[in-house]
Amino acid sequence: MSRELLAGFPVVVEIPVQWGELDAYGHVNNAVFFRYFESARIAYLERCGLIESYRRDKVGAILHSTSCRFRRALFYPDTALIGARVTEVGEDRFTMAYCVASKTQGEVAAEGTGIVVIFDYNRREKTAIPARVREGIAAVERSGPG
Repeated sequence: MSRELLAGFPVVVEIPVQWGELDAYGHVNNAVFFRYFESARIAYLERCGLIESYRRDKVGAILHSTSCRFRRALFYPDTALIGARVTEVGEDRFTMAYCVASKTQGEVAAEGTGIVVIFDYNRREKTAIPARVREGIAAVERSGPG
């Protein structure tokens, strides 16, 4: 059921909920969802070639902004399934969408977005999305559910 909720996401990572992620109310703390987003984002950046671009040319990602809409609490024990996809591609940035689903509950726990800017770490300024990365994003999006 949880995987079906992530059908539109070509990259999906599974992360077990950790006891230490719980807050005083007994559910996963809101800040942890941003770490979940980060894990899915990095998996996506690996697949589209942006991590390799950084290793090779020092042209990589810098997070411009991110947001989260919390839908339901996550508890321990559970496994979070986090989907990532790109919804918009610009000249020097792209927008990502995230979805966190509870494996135990079979429901969406949170949805989010993030804007990723391409940054030349040698020149210390934003730059255009490298052609290989742009092609990599298109290939990841065509690959279907992850």
